[in-house]
Amino acid sequence: MQTPINLIPSALGELFAEVNDTGCITLADRYGLMAAIFDDTLTEEDKRSIDRLLRAVCRGRIKLVNELSAVR
Repeated sequence: MQTPINLIPSALGELFAEVNDTGCITLADRYGLMAAIFDDTLTEEDKRSIDRLLRAVCRGRIKLVNELSAVR
């Protein structure tokens, strides 16, 4: 039996804002995106936002970092 994934309602918006501000996706951000992708209740707007974020990573505009948090 699979455990349902329940995202915090504002989690994706905060993640996008943080990534755009820092220019980096942390390890915690990647786990958040992974959980979001498996959520069946995502809106089309959320799915498009995730796609834009992943394209930005592929094009090198956003860097992947192995830190747990971007807070310094």
